[in-house]
Amino acid sequence: MALKHYRELVAWQKAMDLTVAAYEGSKRFPADELYGLRSQLRRAAVSIPSNIAEGQGRGTPEEFKRFLRIANGSRQELETQILVAERLAYVAPEPFPPTHRDVRRGRSSHQWTPACPLNPPSLATNN
Repeated sequence: MALKHYRELVAWQKAMDLTVAAYEGSKRFPADELYGLRSQLRRAAVSIPSNIAEGQGRGTPEEFKRFLRIANGSRQELETQILVAERLAYVAPEPFPPTHRDVRRGRSSHQWTPACPLNPPSLATNN
C-alpha cells in the first residue's frame, strides 16, 4: 500500500506527540526563559515533525532522506535543551514521559533517521 500522506508516517505521529510533550513540559520554565530556552526548545521540537512532513512532501527519496537528517538534528538539539533544563533544575530528570525517553533513544524509537530504510509502507501505520 502506497503512502498517501505524511500523517500516515509513524515517525511523524511520534514526533507530534513529542512536540506536545515538549510544549507541556516547558510550561514550567521560569518566566525569564520565555524568550530563551523555552522558546528554543519549542522551536526544536516543532521542527522535527515539520521536517518529516516537508521531506515527505518533496516527492523524491533523496529529498526525503535530507529532511529526515534535518529532523534528526532537531531531535538531538531538543535532547540537548532538555538536558540543559535539567541541569538548571527547571524540570525534573524525566519531565516529558514517555516521549522524553524516546528523544534519548533516538534511532530505536523514531524510525525516521537516515539509517532507516525509506520504504514508505514500512513507515506507515496499520500496514
